[in-house]
Amino acid sequence: MGAEPKRNVSRIQSTYVQQQEYAEIASARKRKLLIRRLAMFIVLASLLSYFMISSTISQTAKLEAKIVQKKKLDKQLADLKKQEDILKENIVKLNDDEYIAKYARKEFFFSEKNEILFNIPEDKKEN
Repeated sequence: MGAEPKRNVSRIQSTYVQQQEYAEIASARKRKLLIRRLAMFIVLASLLSYFMISSTISQTAKLEAKIVQKKKLDKQLADLKKQEDILKENIVKLNDDEYIAKYARKEFFFSEKNEILFNIPEDKKEN
């Protein structure tokens, strides 16, 4: 079973047989080249797809980081706009003489003539 039996048939040595043998050899070479080309194509296609997928993933990660940063900066911008509005209100108030007088009495304990100010500490709430 393991050994191949010997053939007692001799080959015909004609030009047709030689052409057929050359054709078989050429066909085998073409098949071999085709397999090599397909293998190279598969390798190149897989490398290209790997680079495309990896770049897509990295760009997605960068985009998500930028979105998080944008949300953070939008919140910071909203806080700064609120602060700007408060400061604009303070500018308008500081143009009023009565407000300045009240503010000076409250913060710096300035008093008018014959006026005595008492500082009453606020009670701390205990739980």
